[in-house]
Amino acid sequence: MTTRRPIALVTGAARGIGRAVALALAEAGYEVAVADRAESDPHETLAGIEKAGGKGYFAGFDLADLASHGPMLAQIEQALGPVDLLVNNAGIGAVVRGDLLDMKAENFDRVLDVNLRGTLFLTQRVVQAMLASALIHPRAVITVTSVSATHASPERTEYCVSKAGLAMFVQNLALRLAPTGIGVFEVRPGIIRSDMTAAVAEKYDRLIEGGLVPAGRWGEGSDIARAVVALASGAFAFSTGAVIGVDGGLGVARL
Repeated sequence: MTTRRPIALVTGAARGIGRAVALALAEAGYEVAVADRAESDPHETLAGIEKAGGKGYFAGFDLADLASHGPMLAQIEQALGPVDLLVNNAGIGAVVRGDLLDMKAENFDRVLDVNLRGTLFLTQRVVQAMLASALIHPRAVITVTSVSATHASPERTEYCVSKAGLAMFVQNLALRLAPTGIGVFEVRPGIIRSDMTAAVAEKYDRLIEGGLVPAGRWGEGSDIARAVVALASGAFAFSTGAVIGVDGGLGVARL
């Protein structure tokens, strides 16, 4: 028996979907490490975690800089303890939306370095630490991708490629960790109201009104958060590798 609360690491949790996930986990009984860029402002997230009865800790790092991962994880373990749950949420959109044939290599590299390469190698480090520590609470790795993992958008190809790569990484990780009992899941959002979609909100308003999303509304960060909390609970352990669409039916093939 232990009185230690489970510990979650949520990347990109200073705002948006990550903040919603962090607050929902705190309400569910987690201590939460808020990992985000050093220049981000985590105060609203940390205040919400405390209000929910949890302990929060901010760890500033650069997901694309693999050398920053180790020190960041060491800070979290010292402040909170060993991580039981990793939520890979951090990511960036296309640097420039435009013609695929004009896409610059440096912009492609930037998006892939953050969304795919950085997430993959951070996960590798966290999982290694999980396997080296004693099992106290259900453990899981939950990666937030996007409907863009399967739905093409030629004006932001690098983003779609990064999310498709993450989806395949999740499948491989699920197979590797299935014997260990660590649940591995992909949460695949559709059109979610966030900082990333704010610039194209009017476009999506029209598309949603026109029937693009069967549910007839925007998704909210809270929709993603509820899915993450459920998957983290251990109740779906035998469903490891599952892809959970949180998209109002957008991802369902239809005529």
